[in-house]
Amino acid sequence: MKFFHLADLHLGKRYGELPLIDDQRYVLDQVVKLVAEHKPDGLFIAGDIYDKPVPPVDAVELFDNFLNEISALGCKVFVISGNHDSAERLAFGNNLLKGSGVYFSPVFAGKVECVTLQDEYGNVNIYSLPFIKPATVRRFYPDSEIADYTSAVRAALSSIELNLNERNILIAHQFVTGSKNSGSEEVVVGDVGNVDKEVFAPFDYVALGHIHGAQNIGSERVRYCGTPLKYSLSEKGDSKSLTVVTIENKWQLKVDTLPLIPQRDVCEIKGEYNQISLQKYYENAPFRNAILHIVLTDEEEVPDAFAKLRLIYPYLITLKYDNARTGSDTQLCELVAEEEKSPQETFAGLYEKQNNTPLTAEYSAIIQKLIEKVWGEER
Repeated sequence: MKFFHLADLHLGKRYGELPLIDDQRYVLDQVVKLVAEHKPDGLFIAGDIYDKPVPPVDAVELFDNFLNEISALGCKVFVISGNHDSAERLAFGNNLLKGSGVYFSPVFAGKVECVTLQDEYGNVNIYSLPFIKPATVRRFYPDSEIADYTSAVRAALSSIELNLNERNILIAHQFVTGSKNSGSEEVVVGDVGNVDKEVFAPFDYVALGHIHGAQNIGSERVRYCGTPLKYSLSEKGDSKSLTVVTIENKWQLKVDTLPLIPQRDVCEIKGEYNQISLQKYYENAPFRNAILHIVLTDEEEVPDAFAKLRLIYPYLITLKYDNARTGSDTQLCELVAEEEKSPQETFAGLYEKQNNTPLTAEYSAIIQKLIEKVWGEER
């Protein structure tokens, strides 16, 4: 049985001031063509379908059209919510859509939903676990000690009566210990938000979402497929892909990838203004149509440099200087990273600057609970 593994679409996202909806449509069209060509039995979408809990209309329409096209090809679709999604909104119409082979994981209510498919080797049980927090799980397991994300996921998975003689797949959206983030995800510092990969040990394959760079965790049985597009400068060197999972007999697993080509790449160029503004750069792909970051090394600031270069490079996002006055590339990277930090990372940075010592795990846990409480009340 063959499955495609996709995650972290972040539909409706903007890169700086640039809407990415056309870029997202371009790459999803590729996925539809790959489904038509390779004919997988199912498509896993492991959370963060949208970039915001209340997505814009064009993002909803894009995802709706995408699901219709995939379903029309006879491929089943399994969707869970991520930390960027509203689980309630995403699960709307779930019972109705099941008849079309589209399965949305409902809001977590104490158990993990399962859909069973069959082939010549027997059952394949597909379990869908939406993004959960310890506070979400505690009310359903009041007698369990749920102190962190690992214990929360372990408690949630305890509701499953796994048949270890059958093939079992889990779709989840969490930050697993040992994974390498790209800087454009929301993560919790101090390891408080980490999930130990050992809680996934009984599963034949775990289709993960949340981390934006494709990677295996320990083995190819636990895998992040990464985003279909580059969503930060730190991903400029990444090659985006669609993960293909083939599972035959028990434990006979094969993982491959199919490349996804962006409509506009994310690039960075560095040099003096006169050099970068030359016509030869404009004619040289991929810079002309790239989502571009420019670093100028001129010792003196060039008047209206951003506006002038924007006439040459229409998708210029940031312009920064790296010279004797501004300091090294390290300072530049810190400025870029600052824009991408989560609220807790920002607090941790301020705490360390003020107290000249890192935020402890204990304080990190307290801050995380406060953030969850405030965001929970806002939602």
